[in-house]
Amino acid sequence: MAGMDGLEALRRLRELDPAATVVMISGHATIRTAVEATQLGAYEILEKPLDTDRILVMLRNALAHLDLREENTRLRDVSSTPYEIVGDSGAMRALVDKIKKVGMTPARVLITGDNGTGKELVARALHRHSPRAKKPFVEVNCAAIPGELIESELFGHMKGSFTGATADRAGKFEQANGGTLFLDEIGDMSLAAQSKVLRVLQDNVITRIGGARPISVDVRVIAATNKNLEAEIAAGRFREDLYYRLNVVPIHVPPLREHREDIPELIAYFMAVLSEREGITPRRISEGALERLGSLDWPGNVRELRNTIERLLILAGGPEISARDVDRLAGARTADDTGLGNLTQCRTFEEFKDAAERAYLLGKLREFDWNVSETARAVEMPRSNLYKKIERYALTREHS
Repeated sequence: MAGMDGLEALRRLRELDPAATVVMISGHATIRTAVEATQLGAYEILEKPLDTDRILVMLRNALAHLDLREENTRLRDVSSTPYEIVGDSGAMRALVDKIKKVGMTPARVLITGDNGTGKELVARALHRHSPRAKKPFVEVNCAAIPGELIESELFGHMKGSFTGATADRAGKFEQANGGTLFLDEIGDMSLAAQSKVLRVLQDNVITRIGGARPISVDVRVIAATNKNLEAEIAAGRFREDLYYRLNVVPIHVPPLREHREDIPELIAYFMAVLSEREGITPRRISEGALERLGSLDWPGNVRELRNTIERLLILAGGPEISARDVDRLAGARTADDTGLGNLTQCRTFEEFKDAAERAYLLGKLREFDWNVSETARAVEMPRSNLYKKIERYALTREHS
């Protein structure tokens, strides 16, 4: 222990790995040092000379503690996504049946579908129906992680391997060991990262950035995308060999326009869940409001419908949501207030281009419920540029 004592070593260990289970052994422990060690996060303190039976009991209890902590983490992850697959249409029944059949197998799955259709819910349902259900479900949004960080996120890194790597860190493949790794928006992953993921799928072995020791992993990979990967392959942006590795069983999630008969059931479900779990004041909904909601287009699919129901619950004027509330709070997005109808009135070509760009961006922002990051990715525009254009055209979100 040259250079530091046991308490300082414990303090440093907790900084490097806050989740570590640390057992202290001391030949001259006092009540004061025992209290301090406990406050610093020591699981147990053993005095010398060591007793074999006590060590075995301590190890058994520590391992049970670790299992309990992992189970709590898994349950917290499940509870953080409270929504379920809802719908009794033929399209949704076929989807659920396929999930049950494929879930029990170890096959890799590629989930396709438009934004907001519920691809993550399908991935979680596959995990719940699999023999890995009690193991971790780990999600990676490939579109949300910068290209230079995706490899560290997936494979982990060693301390000092790059600027900012202040400690050893396990990647998502290690965290999902024994369970399921969900690679969302796989079509946005860089080619360099794709090649390394392909190697892991072939060998079931990863190596942390800056590390030399190979680590075996047992992970079921489920991927999802809203892009046409075959077109991405033709354009040289996606590896064909990775596509065939991932696309063992394809599952397509239908857009809401293909199962509109499920809209009333979805509305009832979201109203109940938002009132119970989010603490939003419950309200009734009139037949006229249901008809109006059923007649609207939903380019943002189920996600847009859910957001609209939340808006209606919060902002509707009385105890019942009326057709007028729908027109005021949801129907505004269908009106021709984008400027598209007035394009022929533009005096110059520059005015026409500005009006068309404004209408296009406003429509896309509404489609993604004003999520600027998702809109920027969808239109393939840097987010900073989109913010500038929102300011330039004075685009504002409708709240009433």
